[in-house]
Amino acid sequence: MPYNPAVPRFKDQAICIRHLDWSETSQIVVLMTRAHGKVRGLAKGSKRATPSSVQRFSGGIELLTRGEIVATTKATTELAQLTEWDLQDHYYHLRRDLSAQRLALYATDVVHALSADEDPHPRTFEALARFLIALGEGGRTAAALLRFQWVVLDDAGYRPELWRDVVEGETLPERGTYSFEPATGGFTARVGAREWRVRAATLGALRRTAGGEAAGGDDAVDVAGNVVGAVLEDQAGEDVTRANRLLCAYIRWLLDKELPTMRFVLDSA
Repeated sequence: MPYNPAVPRFKDQAICIRHLDWSETSQIVVLMTRAHGKVRGLAKGSKRATPSSVQRFSGGIELLTRGEIVATTKATTELAQLTEWDLQDHYYHLRRDLSAQRLALYATDVVHALSADEDPHPRTFEALARFLIALGEGGRTAAALLRFQWVVLDDAGYRPELWRDVVEGETLPERGTYSFEPATGGFTARVGAREWRVRAATLGALRRTAGGEAAGGDDAVDVAGNVVGAVLEDQAGEDVTRANRLLCAYIRWLLDKELPTMRFVLDSA
């Protein structure tokens, strides 16, 4: 359903990225929705075991689950009123694999930190949904994480510059190493004290990811995990790991703080 702030009641796809108990029978949740962005809501009666509550909140609202919600917003309160939740995917593989669960929690932290309330970002929603699915597919974790971080940064307006020297203003020359300047959001061939040294192979991994997304990566897998377009060629190895660390460090610089889950990426082998 397209976002329309004049319509207080809406239905949308949502992924739970935060939740806490509000009372014995109700929850406060933060949801990343496809058409309405990040929504904070109160789900009254979501924990009741009565037939009517079970029918309205089928499957229960848990962290790292996807469902279809019906909610109502009011100008007088910051919390939307969640009246229905229909569980669509519980991402069960995240409950069996600790490393996958940790990366999923990192992804929710990044989405939460880089998204403003009720600011629609359908690309970010799809990137999160794709990433949670990919965490259940062995051998694709590193490449999936790199695609996720790239899309979220791009969608938030912080896409790194990969081809132009951000200091000289010209095309990046061929080098064995470059410097990354977080303040200008890109690479330079100039070496200085303030920049981060980066190998050419790491820059290459980022360029392949950016090129794959531009060629249709955003629509490669829909929210249910169905292949609907060209699937990006998997990347693996130390180059992708270093690229993931670089983007994670860049997000840390943008936020001016380290999220607790960032260590799962920055300390990765």
